[in-house]
Amino acid sequence: MAISVFDLFKIGIGPSSSHTVGPMRAAALFVQALGERRLLARVTRVEVKLYGSLSATGVGHGTDNAVIMGLMGEWPDRIDPRQIAPRIAALKETGSLLLAGERPVAFDWARDMRLLDENLPYHPNAMTLIACDDNGELHSDTYYSVGGGFVVDAEQAAAGQLDQDHTRLPYDFSSAVELLQLCRQHGLRVSELMLENEKAWRSEADIRAGLMRLWQAMRECVDNGLSEEGILPGGLNVRRRAAKLHRSLQELGKPNVIGSTMSAMEWVNLFALAVNEENAAGGRMVTAPTNGAAGIIPAVLHYYMKFNPDACDDDVVRFFLGAAAVGILCKKNASISGAEVGCQGEVGSACAMAAAGLAEVLGATPEQLENAAEIGLEHNLGLTCDPVGGLVQVPCIERNAIAAVKAINAAQMALRGDGEHFISLDRVIRTMRDTGADMHDKYKETSRGGLAVSAIEC
Repeated sequence: MAISVFDLFKIGIGPSSSHTVGPMRAAALFVQALGERRLLARVTRVEVKLYGSLSATGVGHGTDNAVIMGLMGEWPDRIDPRQIAPRIAALKETGSLLLAGERPVAFDWARDMRLLDENLPYHPNAMTLIACDDNGELHSDTYYSVGGGFVVDAEQAAAGQLDQDHTRLPYDFSSAVELLQLCRQHGLRVSELMLENEKAWRSEADIRAGLMRLWQAMRECVDNGLSEEGILPGGLNVRRRAAKLHRSLQELGKPNVIGSTMSAMEWVNLFALAVNEENAAGGRMVTAPTNGAAGIIPAVLHYYMKFNPDACDDDVVRFFLGAAAVGILCKKNASISGAEVGCQGEVGSACAMAAAGLAEVLGATPEQLENAAEIGLEHNLGLTCDPVGGLVQVPCIERNAIAAVKAINAAQMALRGDGEHFISLDRVIRTMRDTGADMHDKYKETSRGGLAVSAIEC
């Protein structure tokens, strides 16, 4: 399985890559398949079935609305988030869904949007879409949203395929040991090796342009988060804090720091809060590698770009490529899905990726980069996914800020060493996988345990 940096980093919308971005993509793929089979003109009604975690926390994560937008032919990287609410309201009022943006079909929300308290095989984020004509079921398919916006259908899941991309890479690796061996053998830094692999899909110019588009989207997300105030949607009455914190930091003047000072850490907190508040509000996002953990990598990269006077676009490219190498390892050998392994798979993976990216631009050897990622992930092991009210707000927003600071500390610790350490990144990733398998389902994005329950009890 070949995974690109652009698989891990995708422009989409909040609040969740697995519960919003993935389901929208699945529904859009379903509609695309109807068109390819020349069935669109025959459809008179559609039905949606959500299972497992998509059912348990789907409403809080906007899964139901995201599926409808996908059925209307929208894609998460193209849709205007401001269009969603009025179009959903119109559908509920008229009972008519514009399938693929062109064919009106019947859709009764109470009847056709079904949240089922059961799990399907292969993954807890499952959904079945059914298209009917006047005689009954015309076509159906089941999809699994496996984290980070990745989607597989039932056939792929049954075959054990997380992705259909079998591109041959010049430096393919499935473990950190293999990655380090390749770097040593060919005299390459991690970002250089990743760049050569990316060239299997696109030109270097396109790679650079694509990564800079991601960076621009991240910066816009931060800017949007800093400009908005008020209460986040969903009913928890969580107040947005980033704009007020920004004003407070501006009053202090521009700090002249690049080390681990209190002032710099406050800016890191600010960047993470801004991104995740915007995510919670359903705004434009970049999965990094998921939406629930989307504030960590932008916060660390913003930190580096803001406080390093010599920072340049080349650093942005190297940061993304170094971070992606670790994300690939987490996805291949464990999971980046909170519904599968808990928040360690989201925030833990993002923390490790951010530590690796920062270490890379600070001149780390491949061994030091691997050590930075290991420290970042190791100290997120066992982290549960227990969003209060099924919303990506509490504890998710603050959790990103804490993990961003942790990633910076991990990179600094690794750079003070020579890359040798006691437990390898590969072992920590396997431990994350095994811990996730042992973790009770109530701690894996179902809002049936942990802080989600404690908040209700209090």
